[in-house]
Amino acid sequence: MPATITINGVTYSGESVSVRGGRVIVDGKDVTPETASRITLEVHGDLQSFQADRCDTVAVHGNVGSVSTVSGSVTCGDIGGSVSTVSGSVNCRDVGGKVSTTSGSINQR
Repeated sequence: MPATITINGVTYSGESVSVRGGRVIVDGKDVTPETASRITLEVHGDLQSFQADRCDTVAVHGNVGSVSTVSGSVTCGDIGGSVSTVSGSVNCRDVGGKVSTTSGSINQR
């Protein structure tokens, strides 16, 4: 069942989210907000993947298959696969795969 994904107040349904170069893609469809100076996401349900080069705040009220971020803050449940960040922070429960960071933080709670 697809997750409910709210991006800057507008709701979509999907299983994967990518934020790259200021563009927001949900399941392959560009859903970039017209005023995207700040990108805030809230997800209810599980995602297969989340990837971002820059995202201000991401809250996933569910689990994620894999997380990859350059900067920003991601909070989620379990991560079934790998998680990586360069300078962002990821707060999660269990991680099923590899964990890597350059200067960011990955905190398991």
